Amino acid sequence: MAPHAPGRVRRVVTSRRGGVSTGDFDSFNLGDHVGDAPSAVSANRARLARILGLQASDVVWMDQVHGTRIARVTRPTGGAVPATDGLVTDRPGLALAVLSADCVPVLAADEQAGVIGAVHAGRAGAVGGIVPALIGAMTSLGAQPERISVLLGPAAAGQHYELPDELADEVEKALPGSLTRTVAGTSGVDLRAGLTRQLAGLGVDRVDSDPRCTIADESLFSYRRQGRTGRQASVIWRQV
Repeated sequence: MAPHAPGRVRRVVTSRRGGVSTGDFDSFNLGDHVGDAPSAVSANRARLARILGLQASDVVWMDQVHGTRIARVTRPTGGAVPATDGLVTDRPGLALAVLSADCVPVLAADEQAGVIGAVHAGRAGAVGGIVPALIGAMTSLGAQPERISVLLGPAAAGQHYELPDELADEVEKALPGSLTRTVAGTSGVDLRAGLTRQLAGLGVDRVDSDPRCTIADESLFSYRRQGRTGRQASVIWRQV
């Protein structure tokens, strides 16, 4: 990795290539809750930290439960933060990691304030308001919405993300702009479209979205496509 100025915010999204896991988890699985061999997950996580130029202990993981809880972290945690789907910090050198295999990873930063955040926004969490909770937690640490930049990572896209009509309507009610049609002509949702619109309503206009669909792109893990499978990670940190 090339050197960068101290304090620069970095964002990285992994794929399923380049690890040691085998079978359904081939090969760079970073999820420790999906049935993969613990030794393989540990080796993959150690490799990720090395690639990022970090100590493995500086990468903060979550025990994600499809909820809306946001936790503030100020030091290495020594294990996954329990029952949490979002993290914020104002400490440089701590990397916040989101695991996903169709849900939307959200990586946010106010570089001027030195505040970063990361959330796992699946359908339930997005409908429940985890992204407004993230922006609120960041502003409590000194961030300002107009300065926050956001990356929405690869996720299930509307053309392939089919839901029953009642669930699709529920998402659209909570996140206007999400409702779409799939390639089969059935009800679908594009969570990233709805989240982008929601963020704009919160004063956050600097939003980029990774165009890849996890269901369609076989270089990424997808629970909807495969069922038993691994998880990629989306990571954000501020360099020391």
